[in-house]
Amino acid sequence: MPPANTPAGGSPNFSPAYRNTVLWLLVAAYTFNFIDRTIISTIGQAIKVDLELSDQQLGWLGGLSFALLYTALGIPIARLAERKSRVNIIAISIVIWSAFTALCGTATSYLQLLLFRVGVGVGEAGLSPPAHSLISDYFEPKKRASALSIYAFGIPLGTMFGAMAGGWIAENVSWQAAFMLVGLPGVLVALAIKLFVKEPPRGWSDRQGALAVESPAALGQEASEAGAPAEGPARAADPPPSIISVAKRLFGSWGMFHMAAGITMASFAGYGTGQYAPPYFIREFGLGLGQVGLMIGLVAGLSNGAGTLLGGFLTDWASKRSARWYALVPAIGLIAATPIYIFAYTRESWQLAIGILLIPGILHYTYLGPTFGVVQNAMDVRMRATAVALLFFVLNLIALGFGPPFCGWCIDQFARAAFTAKGMAGDFLTVCKGGVGQAGASAEIAAACKASMAEGTRSGIVSNLLIYAWAGVHYLLAAITLPKDMAKARAAADAGDAAAAARAAS
Repeated sequence: MPPANTPAGGSPNFSPAYRNTVLWLLVAAYTFNFIDRTIISTIGQAIKVDLELSDQQLGWLGGLSFALLYTALGIPIARLAERKSRVNIIAISIVIWSAFTALCGTATSYLQLLLFRVGVGVGEAGLSPPAHSLISDYFEPKKRASALSIYAFGIPLGTMFGAMAGGWIAENVSWQAAFMLVGLPGVLVALAIKLFVKEPPRGWSDRQGALAVESPAALGQEASEAGAPAEGPARAADPPPSIISVAKRLFGSWGMFHMAAGITMASFAGYGTGQYAPPYFIREFGLGLGQVGLMIGLVAGLSNGAGTLLGGFLTDWASKRSARWYALVPAIGLIAATPIYIFAYTRESWQLAIGILLIPGILHYTYLGPTFGVVQNAMDVRMRATAVALLFFVLNLIALGFGPPFCGWCIDQFARAAFTAKGMAGDFLTVCKGGVGQAGASAEIAAACKASMAEGTRSGIVSNLLIYAWAGVHYLLAAITLPKDMAKARAAADAGDAAAAARAAS
């Protein structure tokens, strides 16, 4: 498939088929991103028992160890992506995180595994900021929420494949083999992106919605009149706006601030409860890693995947009437999903619990596409990668960095309380290392460890599920002023792009 037709004027004319193919290649990259990021949740129970960890320690493996450099490096990488090849940055990043995921399989201690997880975070920092920027240059504003929701479809896909493959491999081979076998195939995706994906001119899709490209000279003149940037040597050398300018646009209004707060709190709850969903079914119902991985994977792929796509397409349709729906769709979805999640995690039958879990993901995951669409539509063309990096810096430092360890800490505390309530002597974390009775322990202690671990996991997850409703409230607050805030941000973006185009034409 040819990547693009280039008319006599020299500006590429990317076909819809090519743009969609690029989008799905980026989905594949994001899928491997989430396989490598979240596999720790599926095989975590095996790691916990093997290395005798507490749930809070397990949480650090899926949280701050990954998120620290992931968030810190996102901003400088995004600044680089505003000027250099986004395709090259993405391809290199995939190779790095895939290699470190495979290295996790060689770890023989908690410290080694922790350090390799830091390496995974280093690599994954280079995907989403340049990917969002690429998508926004391939798809015009009215289609961005849908396109970005398709990209975000990589989250449930990655969670599904990571859970299904990781659970089966960990149960039938080892948790070390699971890391190796899911990590290395990502290199093939990196190669495909490098060979197939072309760099579009900055702001290409913004111009295509309003202009017919005839020649470079006409492009510069028409883009200036339309408030869209022209790409060329002068435009390419134009410095991107400062980080402070991007931060003001991203967080400086009531509506935009609460959109950012909403996605942060929803992700905090999602990363936290998601990491302990597989261990919950193992501890509460005695299921195997392979069976749990298959069930959780199917729920993620079907329910969460449907919600992710629904959120983007529904919002693009509803926002034609009012931009307020960018916030209302996530608000309704998150608040409605909260009691259904709690109901599922308080059932006495795992079959019933899994059946119920197919429902709330459809509602809950509607927040991704609308939020990312708002961010991209509010930014100048050379702000977009930086805006995503800034949003991810706040979101992932708080949500990914502290969501899993906080949920793990809650589980530890509830398990300790349950162990004490059963009249057992000693501290749960000392007596029940890894959540199980130690070798030589009495049958009574072993049973108390097992029951306390199950009760603590259920209570910890349920308490953290309430944070989804908190996130929904932020989206409701955003809806109050979002139309006005988006219009103001869009006007500022058009003015900035027009000024840059005028400089390029002079």
